Amino acid sequence: MTKVLITGVNGFVGKTLSDELVIKGFNVNGTVRSVMSVDFPGAVTKFVIKDIDSKTDWQNALESVDVVIHLAGRVHVMKDTAIDALSEFRRVNVEGTLNLARQAVEAGVQRFIFISSIKVNGEGSILGQPYTPEDQPAPVDPYGISKREAEDGLRQLASETGMEVVIIRPPLVYGPGVKANFQSMMHWLDKGIPLPLGAIHNRRSLVSLDNLIDLIVTCIHHPAAANQIFIAGDGEDLSTTELLQRMAAALGKKAWLIPVPSFILEWGARLVGKQAITQKLCGSLQVDISKARDLLDWKPPVSVDEALRKTAQYYIKFHK
Repeated sequence: MTKVLITGVNGFVGKTLSDELVIKGFNVNGTVRSVMSVDFPGAVTKFVIKDIDSKTDWQNALESVDVVIHLAGRVHVMKDTAIDALSEFRRVNVEGTLNLARQAVEAGVQRFIFISSIKVNGEGSILGQPYTPEDQPAPVDPYGISKREAEDGLRQLASETGMEVVIIRPPLVYGPGVKANFQSMMHWLDKGIPLPLGAIHNRRSLVSLDNLIDLIVTCIHHPAAANQIFIAGDGEDLSTTELLQRMAAALGKKAWLIPVPSFILEWGARLVGKQAITQKLCGSLQVDISKARDLLDWKPPVSVDEALRKTAQYYIKFHK
């Protein structure tokens, strides 16, 4: 039986991933930050790791582990209060990740799967020119920079030690229980709030929780995944307007969208210093998942509409 360690097992991705691995017969260790964390299936053995940095001791959690899936880290936040954000991201996402990886080598771990971010590629792609794993990295913010540096360190460690490293870069992940802006969007649509987003002609790639987990599980054993970088995605790109319309339909609501041209939204955002918001709403960010299709014979098992339906059902059940 393959033994897997999932860091951040009680997070948005970790909880569903651990359930899936238990169903598939894996022996699962999981790290959490507090003993008060939620319960998991009996096959998940929890270890408390309160902080992740260059000094964290992972020895107990790594015992007899074959594969590490590293989800935990300092996540991207819109309003970072750290005095030196980049140093703090590096402390956790770079030094902490490489410390875990070095201890994994010592423990005899065969494969290390690192969940990175599309922010390693950049903040936005040219319309019709999706990001690929082979593109020159161009991270902009401290989070993206730290993920890129962690990737570089892991690849170097793999070349020096022989431990296989797999890197997965997801774009925005959504699914049952999603928080932040995606949950806010569902709230606005559910309440019938008019939104000035009825004429946005961008293209953005997303990845549903189910599709990301399916790719991760595929990478646990697939021989062709070793020492490769993959980009996750649903295989269908949507404009902001289309996403709102299809999310509203999943909620059983009508989307009240006002057709304000994107250049007016961008002009208004510059006046109030909110350009980052309009970049996400009006800019494009497309990804190319063909490498995973070709090397792993992988394709997203869940359609966008099915994933939106499941996301909406969870929201209706738990947030209305």
